[in-house]
Amino acid sequence: MNDQLKTDLSNLGSLLEKVKEQSLAYLDQLPERPTSVTQKPRDKESLQDHGLGGSAALELFNSQYEDLLVASGGPRYWGFVTGGSTPASIMGDWLATVYDQNTQSVKGQGDVSAAIEVDTVHLLLDLFNLPQDFLGGFVTGATMSNFTCLAVARQWVGKELGHDFSKEGVTQKINVLTATPHSSSIKSMAMLGMGSNNFTKVEVLPGNREALDVQDLELKIQDLKGQPFILISSAGTVNTVDFDDFKAIAALKAKYNFWWHIDAAFGGFAACSPKFRHLVDGWETADSITIDNHKWMNVPYESAFFLVKEKHRLLQTETFQNSNAPYLGDPLANFNYLNFLPENSRRLRALPVWFTLNAYGRSGYQAIVENSVEMANLLDKFIQQSSAFDLLAPTRLNNVCFTLQGEESQEHVAEFLTQLNATGKVFMTPTVYNGKKGIRASLVNWRTTAQDVALVTEEMQRVFKAVLEKRTSVQPTV
Repeated sequence: MNDQLKTDLSNLGSLLEKVKEQSLAYLDQLPERPTSVTQKPRDKESLQDHGLGGSAALELFNSQYEDLLVASGGPRYWGFVTGGSTPASIMGDWLATVYDQNTQSVKGQGDVSAAIEVDTVHLLLDLFNLPQDFLGGFVTGATMSNFTCLAVARQWVGKELGHDFSKEGVTQKINVLTATPHSSSIKSMAMLGMGSNNFTKVEVLPGNREALDVQDLELKIQDLKGQPFILISSAGTVNTVDFDDFKAIAALKAKYNFWWHIDAAFGGFAACSPKFRHLVDGWETADSITIDNHKWMNVPYESAFFLVKEKHRLLQTETFQNSNAPYLGDPLANFNYLNFLPENSRRLRALPVWFTLNAYGRSGYQAIVENSVEMANLLDKFIQQSSAFDLLAPTRLNNVCFTLQGEESQEHVAEFLTQLNATGKVFMTPTVYNGKKGIRASLVNWRTTAQDVALVTEEMQRVFKAVLEKRTSVQPTV
């Protein structure tokens, strides 16, 4: 055995204790840690011939990178849709690393990690009030979840047309209808050979909406004259968290032949609260659903899951089977994740989710969702009462989409956001909505409080004043 490995093995307890202490210090200081930094990592080191050992490697990491890592899991990181990590999910994530399982077969010889994954999917179906006729699995994020679902949808279209696209390749155009797709769905279409430009855009509802117009959808369905197609619909659009009318789409599904996919990456968590559950009424009729765990579930990255109706099991196996690997067994004989999703090798991603669901239950996630919405409404109220900012759209759930007041302020939105993020007190992301430059704040972190919102609004006022003063102090040149 290598000398450094031998030394680290004998000192493993003390090494892990150091990491534990550093981890606790980071988590304790998370609310005060900056949400952005401007410094760059130090100069790169050359690879050592003999290695430094675990303790020295930790010291090197601390000197090179540790103080540059931002509080992305903290209460005021409102960029993208970034959750934190609940205490129980951290426990599960650590144990997933320690046990180091490669999640594969449910019934075959070997470990039981796949059975844990199946059990966790059932817990998730309970949480989201979905029927147990969905099969699911864990992938890295919404991109791979959308990819997995759309890959099975592609196979379904092929079968409807008399082709096996998984074996023969995509031999003809696949019709896709959608109104406000997330970029990860479009990216998935590109990766699947369907073409990122090859979709028909459905009109959205009038009145500052992002949800699809069901009447226009039906007209576009009729234009296809019975051809099979894929519908990508939204449970929570990126800017305004708008929801398509799933009951109306379910009625269309009873009339027409199509694969219905719902991107519910974070909006699906509306199902956790009786206050917002109506937003997803009817989604149980869909063929496939994408949901992220590292967003509103607040588990560590990378964690998302996909759901596909059990009646499509054969299509899914045809899509992902390892048909030329006899050492992996018959892909159709037993349920095996090796033949059910893109990755052959993956860690036990279900364990952090299993831990956090069992630790906090329905009421815990109801509280997280409702608190996030309450905090978003506090920010919304501040903006509505402000003379500096304007809402770009109603705050429907947990995202607040806003801009600077006045058309002349459009050219200063980017500068304002850059300066606001540079404070390290909050992090938000830019957007464009209805042709206007804007800012999007997404609140999904379980730690966020009214005090955090108050701190952020104070910073917003201060930074806006500084930008305004700079703007008015600039004299026109003659």
